[in-house]
Amino acid sequence: MSQKVELSLFADYFQFYLQDESSKGDLSESWTQDAVDRLLALTPGTIGVGTVRNMNVPVVLEIADHAPHDDPATWDQINECSIDVPSGRLVVAGCTDYFPDARRIELLPGSYRARIYYGNLNALSADGLEGDDHYKIVLWSAASEPMKTIKQRVKMDAGKVS
Repeated sequence: MSQKVELSLFADYFQFYLQDESSKGDLSESWTQDAVDRLLALTPGTIGVGTVRNMNVPVVLEIADHAPHDDPATWDQINECSIDVPSGRLVVAGCTDYFPDARRIELLPGSYRARIYYGNLNALSADGLEGDDHYKIVLWSAASEPMKTIKQRVKMDAGKVS
């Protein structure tokens, strides 16, 4: 079942999403200050992944047979959450993409765990338009569990660490 898809998504409003095709996908109430800080907003059937730029960003989506075994040191931040995909079709898109044209990934209907990796978050140009930030999501079939942050980023702001 392993599959890897490389995408360039327009992260308008500093986000892109993964959504069950049958879900409403309304994250408007989900982007609380906590969600903005952790770069992750959730609503049933939808994951909103926050980005540090509102430009096209590179995204790798992997469908795996099991939870990944990786080195957290190679990433700036790592979040993990669950998503139900009862339709068997996962939509991956920028939040302002035209939904009917957005990329679909065929999955077995069910519950999935998503580990979301954020890389090079502090590698942005002064105007915030260019950067080497990149994002990776690994999905595997698993029972639903609460969201957790595996690794929290260290923000760099004008030479200050926060």
